[in-house]
Amino acid sequence: MTSRFSLTVLTALITGALWAAPPLTTVRDTIYKADGSRFTGQVIVEWRSFEAADTSFIGRERLQVNVVDGFLSVRLVPTTNAGSPAYYLVRYVSGGNHQFQEAWAVKPSAEPLRVRDVRVADPLLGPGTLPTGGGSTPEEIIIGDVDGLQAELDIRPRKGVSFAPGAVAVVSATGELETAIGDPSHCIHVDGSSGPCGSGESSSAVFGTFVDGETPAGAANGSNAAFTLSQMPNPPASLLLYRNGMLQKSGLDFNLSNQVITFVPAALPQPGDILIASYRTAGSGGTLTQVICTGQGGATSSATAVALGTCSIPAGLLRAGDRIEVFYDYAHQGATTAFSIDVRWGASVLSARSLAAGNSLVTGRGMAAVHATGAQLSAQTWGASLALANESSAATDDINSGLTIDFKANMASATSDSVALRNFTVVRYPAP
Repeated sequence: MTSRFSLTVLTALITGALWAAPPLTTVRDTIYKADGSRFTGQVIVEWRSFEAADTSFIGRERLQVNVVDGFLSVRLVPTTNAGSPAYYLVRYVSGGNHQFQEAWAVKPSAEPLRVRDVRVADPLLGPGTLPTGGGSTPEEIIIGDVDGLQAELDIRPRKGVSFAPGAVAVVSATGELETAIGDPSHCIHVDGSSGPCGSGESSSAVFGTFVDGETPAGAANGSNAAFTLSQMPNPPASLLLYRNGMLQKSGLDFNLSNQVITFVPAALPQPGDILIASYRTAGSGGTLTQVICTGQGGATSSATAVALGTCSIPAGLLRAGDRIEVFYDYAHQGATTAFSIDVRWGASVLSARSLAAGNSLVTGRGMAAVHATGAQLSAQTWGASLALANESSAATDDINSGLTIDFKANMASATSDSVALRNFTVVRYPAP
């Protein structure tokens, strides 16, 4: 009885350790403006995917923290001891306007840190050249110390919310770099839309198009409520309307009638506000698809699961009724060590399979049927000497918050063998 009880306790302790959240460091401070008054607004913290010190995978995301009467408090995963160089990009927003930004390198600490303890000397430094310590030094010069530097940086192209590697970039109406949307075999038009190559007729007449980064016509002056789009969204639910980067909700913040957006009185755009709209238009036939990500991945010989490729789906893109198709191909170099592949839909497993050392090529196809509370997942994997395997599961990841698809792999033990992600593609079939 004692041995059985001890084994149960040990199993519970091990399980708890495996599912424990990564350690966090608190950043707490009082923020002032130059006139001595306390800052009130939002602090938006963004980061790229990285591996924490305890090997937890931290997916690419952003966090908005409200600052009231100058009080800032946020808990973040340390980056100075991460598996690869990482940092946080921090933007300060007040009154709907971007005030300034900086970068943070957060170190492990049981005690709360102040902003000066985590601020990095120069936000323009690449991730590979950031300092390993979290504190600032007397020699540091921040952007605000250089006259005119912030203004010059503000006019440089920035990555938009739909930017993704491995695809053609187009410039939105606000000057941000966005990813062109369309079938891989299509051509990109000068207005940033895509359609079949070599056709004399408009692609929108046959297939319909995505309209991205459009600024609706109308005066943002605090009294005007009506703004007009260049085309009529079809279906109307495809309209994604952003005000100063914040997604507006149809029926709550505005109403849509044909091409006219009418804001409710409590949400009237104010002078200086920036409106950006993305939507689909009607076509007379064909199948409308959206390539979200496509590209090649990395390779690993590690016995610990490593993300060889990622596809970040931005918040607000997925809708109930959408279908997402995921294609992926792995290659095993060597024949002495077994290996595993693991494809994640957010925190849920889309496909996971352990393979013998003799397997060299593995191909997988996954599907996510999106519904209001998550997605139903299914996948198949096979190879040159590998039997077909089928998988099916349910995912409860919040589709409204955005998620990351991770393509992971690892060797069964330390070895000279390696496994590589040769190619991956994520395609969206939007709901009508």
